[in-house]
Amino acid sequence: MDENFRKQLEENGADVEGTLKRFMGNEALYMKFIMKFLDDKNFEGIKSNLEKNDFEGAYVSAHTLKGVTANLGLNPVYGVATQISDMLKGKAPGEIDREKLEALKDQLAAEHSRFVQLLEKYRP
Repeated sequence: MDENFRKQLEENGADVEGTLKRFMGNEALYMKFIMKFLDDKNFEGIKSNLEKNDFEGAYVSAHTLKGVTANLGLNPVYGVATQISDMLKGKAPGEIDREKLEALKDQLAAEHSRFVQLLEKYRP
């Protein structure tokens, strides 16, 4: 793994060391999977489902993104996806704080974009 890439991941809040331990130290496997994040559609699923007021669909996408980012050690994205997932889980539309949800969606967009740009920069 390129040391500059690793440093930038860590500076942006990624847990590279912990994730590499889950990948049994296999950097090539780690790189293969972290680059697949660029193809993950769950962030888009959250946005499009929220635009349609499909809170169950948004929950499913947020919950899945939470799992993907936990496995990849992308902690800033994981943290916001977790908050969105928790906010939507089992809630009726009238029970959802839409203002807070919108703020979290914006925060998620910023975190997601940061990692996508970083991964694009180092894509093999």
